[in-house]
Amino acid sequence: MLDRQHKLLNSIIDEFIRSAEPVGSGLLVEKYSLKVSPATVRNEMMELEKEGYIYQPHTSAGRVPTEDGYKFYVEHSLKGNKLGAKAKNKLKEVKGRTYEERIKNTAKYIAYESHELMIIAFGAADIYYTGISNLFSQPEFYEHAHVCNLSQVIDRMDEVIYKCYNSFKNFSEADILIGKENPFDLSCSSIIAKIENKDILMCMLGPMRMDYGKNLGLIDHAKELLE
Repeated sequence: MLDRQHKLLNSIIDEFIRSAEPVGSGLLVEKYSLKVSPATVRNEMMELEKEGYIYQPHTSAGRVPTEDGYKFYVEHSLKGNKLGAKAKNKLKEVKGRTYEERIKNTAKYIAYESHELMIIAFGAADIYYTGISNLFSQPEFYEHAHVCNLSQVIDRMDEVIYKCYNSFKNFSEADILIGKENPFDLSCSSIIAKIENKDILMCMLGPMRMDYGKNLGLIDHAKELLE
């Protein structure tokens, strides 16, 4: 991929994460100070579409990232995490009367801050989750079919977590799983990490449009504090 196409893809994904609306060439030129014409941007977008990184949901609409687009973005453009000092301090302030309660309270804060679903597995048969309403309030779940699909996943959460324990060896570092790689739902993404020396998994589940930099930062920092 050419460098200018790489930068353009980053801009499209960053904007789509923010707005949840198809991204047009005119907006990109204006908002991201691209020193080219909208026509040039449209040509580059056509190339990105041919490569399978973006698509046009309907005629005259802007572009939306594909699963491969998000994977390229995470692999090549995600430099560390983007967690601010305020969120780090909030995580540090989370308390609990027991270690288990502290983990649950940490999950509640992460779900609140990320607007995603947080799942804590203390074992394949001992699962806590929070943030379902956050997740279902996002635009991706306005369609009834998507809500039904994810509800089925939640109903069989123990089976999915069991597969996580058996399919993935350690999660010593947080792992981002997108689309077909995601054990929870093919239309979503997840970030999974294991708390060292404990058989506890932290899992964040959200749409592929999630803010990967911020969410990875939340999981990484929580993992560090809880170990």
